[in-house]
Amino acid sequence: MSTDLTERALSAYAPSAEFAAQANAQASLYQEAEEDREAFWAKQARRLHWHTPFSEVLDWSEAPVAKWFADGKLNVAYNCVDRHVEAGHGDQVAIHWEGEPGDSRALTYSDLLAEVSKAANYLTELGLQPGDRVAIYMPMIPEAIVAMLACARLGLTHSVVFAGFSSSALRSRIDDASAKLVITTDGQFRRGKPAPLKASVDEAIGGETPAPSVEHVLVVRRTGQDTPWQEGRDVWWHETVEQASDQHEAQAFDAEHPLFLLYTSGTTGKPKGIVHTSGGYLTQTSYTHDAVFDHKPGKDVYWCTADIGWVTGHSYIVYGPLSNRATQVVYEGTPNSPNEHRHFEVIEKYGVTIYYTAPTLIRTFMKWGREIPDAHDLSTLRLLGTVGEPINPEAWRWYHEVFGHGRCPIVDTWWQTETGAIMISPLPGVTEAKPGSAMAPLPGISVQIVDDEAHAVERGATEANGYLVVDKPWPSMLRGIWGDMQRFKDTYWSRFAEQGYYFAGDGAKFDEDGAIWVLGRVDDVMNISGHRISTAEVESALVGHDAVAEAAVIGASDETTGQAIVAFVILRKGVENTGDELVSSMRAAVAKDIGHIAKPRDIYVVPELPKTRSGKIMRRLLRDVAEGRELGDTSTLVDPAVVESLRQK
Repeated sequence: MSTDLTERALSAYAPSAEFAAQANAQASLYQEAEEDREAFWAKQARRLHWHTPFSEVLDWSEAPVAKWFADGKLNVAYNCVDRHVEAGHGDQVAIHWEGEPGDSRALTYSDLLAEVSKAANYLTELGLQPGDRVAIYMPMIPEAIVAMLACARLGLTHSVVFAGFSSSALRSRIDDASAKLVITTDGQFRRGKPAPLKASVDEAIGGETPAPSVEHVLVVRRTGQDTPWQEGRDVWWHETVEQASDQHEAQAFDAEHPLFLLYTSGTTGKPKGIVHTSGGYLTQTSYTHDAVFDHKPGKDVYWCTADIGWVTGHSYIVYGPLSNRATQVVYEGTPNSPNEHRHFEVIEKYGVTIYYTAPTLIRTFMKWGREIPDAHDLSTLRLLGTVGEPINPEAWRWYHEVFGHGRCPIVDTWWQTETGAIMISPLPGVTEAKPGSAMAPLPGISVQIVDDEAHAVERGATEANGYLVVDKPWPSMLRGIWGDMQRFKDTYWSRFAEQGYYFAGDGAKFDEDGAIWVLGRVDDVMNISGHRISTAEVESALVGHDAVAEAAVIGASDETTGQAIVAFVILRKGVENTGDELVSSMRAAVAKDIGHIAKPRDIYVVPELPKTRSGKIMRRLLRDVAEGRELGDTSTLVDPAVVESLRQK
C-alpha cells in the first residue's frame, strides 16, 4: 500500500455520541439487509404510498433488465406532494427559492400541489398521453421542478437537458427521445445578467430541418427580455398553466413505468439516454435521502447545490427530498455572483442544516480562502455531503473544519447517473469516516472490487487497484439505454458478462480495514512504466501540498515510459509562484506520498482549469494541451477562454 493511503487509513472521524443516538440509520440496518435482502427492500418501498400494493419484490429473470415491485402501482408526484398535504403538512415550506439577482420565493407543499396540478391540467389539454416524452430545458427556478413533477403525475417521461448545453446538444436529445413538448424559459441569469434561452430552443428545433416530433414549446417568463415567437407552436406559461385549474387527481402507474430519461454527460455520437422507472427508483432515492442525510421532516433545512440537469438534481433535489417532506433551498445562480460570499449568505439566511455539494466547489472555496466562510455564521449546519468525484483528503479535512467546525459528519457518496441513487457512502451516525473514502456499500447494496479475471482483490495490497462492480441488482438501477438495449448490454454488462456483474467504469481499492477508495474512471488510471497509478491519488498528493488549491492530472504519451504524468495546478490565494523551486517541492510531495514512480514529469501552474458546467474537469482538453494537439469541442465549458490560457503553457 502507498504511504499516502496507509496514513489516510489511520485517520478516522467518528460521529459524536449525540449525533449517533438520534441518527435515522443505525448499525442494525446492515444486518437486516444481509439477512433478507428482498424483505429489506420491501420495507423501504413501503415507506411510500402505493395505490396498488406489490406482491413481488424483484424479478431478475430477464437479467440484466430488472423489475422491482412490478405488480404494484403508484404515482411518483403523489408521493412527493399530495400525501404530505393530506397528512396536514400543507403549510410546511417545500422550497425556499433564491434567485441569482436576489429575488426569492417560498413554496409550501400546498402551493406546490396547486402549481403541479395546474401544470398537469394544461399538459393534458395539450393532448399529451402517458408514455409521451417531454424535454425540459430550464434554469434552476421553481417552475422547472413543477414541470418535472407534472410529468411524473401524468406518466409523461421527462428528459431534462442542462440549460447550459448547446442547441445542438438539445436537438440530439429531443430527436433521440422523440419529445413532443419542450418546456423552457425566455432566458436565464448568468452572473447577474440576463442571457437568452428560448432562442437556443428555436435554433435546436427550427431551421432547415425542424425537429419532427416537437408540437409545442411552453415558455416561462423569467428575465422579461424580448423573445422570438412562433404562433401556434409557442405558448406562455403565465397565459396557460397559471390559468388552469388547481384541482387534479393523480392516477397510479405501474412501478416499471418509465419516469425519466437522462442523457449522460460527455456523450459522443448518438446520445446515451439512461432509462429510469418509477417504483424502484423512488424507493431507493427516498431511502437513501433519509438514511444518508439523516433528514428530519419539518426540522431540517436541506440544500443540494446541484442542477436538475444532472442526476444529482433529479434524485436529491426533486424526488428523494420531496418524498421525505423536506424543506429545501433551491438556488438559481453561481457561487460567486455577485461575490464569493453568496453560498455562505444563503446558508445563514435560511439556517441550512444539511449541505450537499461537489468536491470541485469545495476546492474552489479553499482557493478563495477561509476568511470568506469564517465571516459567516455556519452553526446551523449539522451534516455535510459530497458527490460527483472522489474528494481529496485535504479538501475533506478543510470542509470538516471550516464548514463543519469539526463536528459535522461528512457523507462522501459514490453513485452514478446509471445507478440512480447513492450506492456507497458512510452512514453518518454509524461510520467512522476516513477522509477521501466512500467507505462501504449502503445496507441493501452489494459491490465487489475485482481484477481483470474477475477475482476479488485483497485488502490493503500494494497492487490491489481493481474494478468496482455491483454484483446484485438494486431498485434504482437503470433499465436500459433508450432505444438501444444492445448498447446497454455492451456498455455496462459485457466486461464481466460471465459473472453477471454491472461494471461501473470506475477503479477502486480496499485499504487494510476494508474501506473502499474510489479511484475515478478506469480511463483515468495511468500506466507509468507498467505501474497503474490513479489520477485521483496524484491529485490528492498535490492538493495536500500547502501551496496547492486544486490539481488536475493526466497521462500524456511518453516514448520512454508509455505514459508520463502531467499536472496542472492552481495555487492557493496569497501563495507566490516561485517557479522551479515550487514545482520541485510539489514533485517531492508526490514522491513522498505515493512513490518516485508517481512524480509528475511536468507541472504547470495555471489560473484556472477547464470545467464543464456540471463542475467536471475536462481532462481530455488537458491531454490535448499536453500533447500539442488541436483541441476538440469546448462548447460545454463554463469558460472556453480558459483553454487559451492553457495553450500558453
